[in-house]
Amino acid sequence: MNFTEPEERIALRKAVHELGKSYGHEYYLGKARSGGKTKELWDEAGRLGYLGVSVPEEFGGGGAGIGDLAAVCEELCATGTPLLLMVVSPAICATVIARYGTEEQKKHWLPGFATGQVRMAFAITEPDAGSNSHRITTTAQRDGDGWVLSGRKVYISGVDEADAVLVVSRTEDAKTGKLKPALFIVPTDAPGFEYREIEMDLVSADKQFGLFLDDVKLPREALVGSEDAAIAQLFAGLNPERIMGASFSLGIARYALDKGVAYAKERQVWGAPIGTHQGLAHPLAQVKIELELAKLMTQKAATLYDGGDDFGAGEAANMAKYAGAEVAIRAVDQAVQTHGGNGLASEYGLGTLLAAVRLGRIAPVSREMVLNFVGQHSLGLPKSY
Repeated sequence: MNFTEPEERIALRKAVHELGKSYGHEYYLGKARSGGKTKELWDEAGRLGYLGVSVPEEFGGGGAGIGDLAAVCEELCATGTPLLLMVVSPAICATVIARYGTEEQKKHWLPGFATGQVRMAFAITEPDAGSNSHRITTTAQRDGDGWVLSGRKVYISGVDEADAVLVVSRTEDAKTGKLKPALFIVPTDAPGFEYREIEMDLVSADKQFGLFLDDVKLPREALVGSEDAAIAQLFAGLNPERIMGASFSLGIARYALDKGVAYAKERQVWGAPIGTHQGLAHPLAQVKIELELAKLMTQKAATLYDGGDDFGAGEAANMAKYAGAEVAIRAVDQAVQTHGGNGLASEYGLGTLLAAVRLGRIAPVSREMVLNFVGQHSLGLPKSY
């Protein structure tokens, strides 16, 4: 058992951190407030190979694991330049296609994921079902050699930037007549596919959308892998999503903590830095401790996943996502408190994070569903839903 990261990942972290710093939080906020996109940062990260570190080498990627991709995500967030689409496109979509896609699908999509030229959104959440895959009503029916897809999705990130969307739907089992999950790659310019922005009280360069699929005709090859592997395919993407979600929160927590500590060192009241007062020093120290604990759980989850232990990774990934969200909320709140009134001034770059970190308790899976999972699977308690 090793609690230190390999030299290659440490070097990767340093390089990505420098890239993020070269853009900075002001760049990100400028894009978010103007309705712009972080295209320049995404494209440069793609050219440098950072977005494709976990894509198999044979398709132009780095051949590393989700732990390395999570490190990239964390470092960008730690410099105030978060790329939410990283949680979805290379982590969920590329992983699912690499593990379960046909050879044709791999050859078509993975080289683009490796360079960042391909952006793919992920659509599971529905108005009535939430993220409950057993109640999804988006349905795919056979149409000759192809499929016809109909349904609705909500809170889908980055559709306006995506080339395609990996849609979780259901198909009818020919033997039983029951519906079962299936994943389809749907181009965003397909006839019958519409998306509308959902207005959010978030300052973010990444927008949320509602999807409307009205008899979208798809070719046979739009179905990812095998119909019978749908559940395995789905969870192959959801564990990396949770690991990336944890890393996203950790990075923002680091950014906020760094800002709070720096201010506590330089701001002087009554002839001494405010950081000398335990009322500020202790909460910042507590955030540091909780941050390191959450980071360890995230690294454990990534190690288990990359080692092929999907169930063990599921438990650790849920715990990591929970811990990351909680410490991010506390880190931002304490950084704002340390700054006093300046914490809500635009100049200091903290106020906009208050709502952003709160999202970590809701997505990609709610805190309550994480607790349900731990209660049932880790503690052996009766299922509560």
